[in-house]
Amino acid sequence: MSSMNVLNMAGETVGTVELSDAIFGIEPNTVVVHEVVKNHLANCRQGTQSALTRAEVSGGGKKPWRQKGTGHARQGSTRSPQWTHGGIVFAPKPRDYSYVLNKKVKRLALKSVLSAKAAEGKLVVVDAIKMGAIKTADFRKFLSAVKADGKAVVVTPAVDEIIVKSARNIPGVLTTPANNLSVYDILNAQYLVVDQAALANIEEVYA
Repeated sequence: MSSMNVLNMAGETVGTVELSDAIFGIEPNTVVVHEVVKNHLANCRQGTQSALTRAEVSGGGKKPWRQKGTGHARQGSTRSPQWTHGGIVFAPKPRDYSYVLNKKVKRLALKSVLSAKAAEGKLVVVDAIKMGAIKTADFRKFLSAVKADGKAVVVTPAVDEIIVKSARNIPGVLTTPANNLSVYDILNAQYLVVDQAALANIEEVYA
């Protein structure tokens, strides 16, 4: 097990904590991470795109000109795909892009991104993330104190409305409970700021 410093909200070192090698010390599997990110983006797609085929475009019931003798190519309808205002060939229709991945694959991907953040030195453990009132400026000062300026995911043991509302107006900062970690969000963030109690929850849930 590797150890790392534990900071308080003022950025001062107040102790150390042992990180589980099973979660924060594995060799990241980039192939699995790619699969999980692709799955996440596919599941986010609305799939509401739609266009009209030639059968659905109004008009075009009359043959534009007679079959032979005009010098033109033969045409049966002004709503054929080659005509302006005609139908679309193989028109896209609403569909569901979502699909399900194996739980073991998602768990391995999460361990991979957590291990990558720890290896890069972008993991910050805080003894207790608490706010007395909803103050965005104070939360921004906290992130600066622990050197997590920029895009960051802040992990708490449970949903804390005061922390959520204090952080939601800071661009690039997301808050999440320990039991709802997202591979995509962690990968997309520069820093991972974890409450020490949430760290214990992560090791308990994902071990």
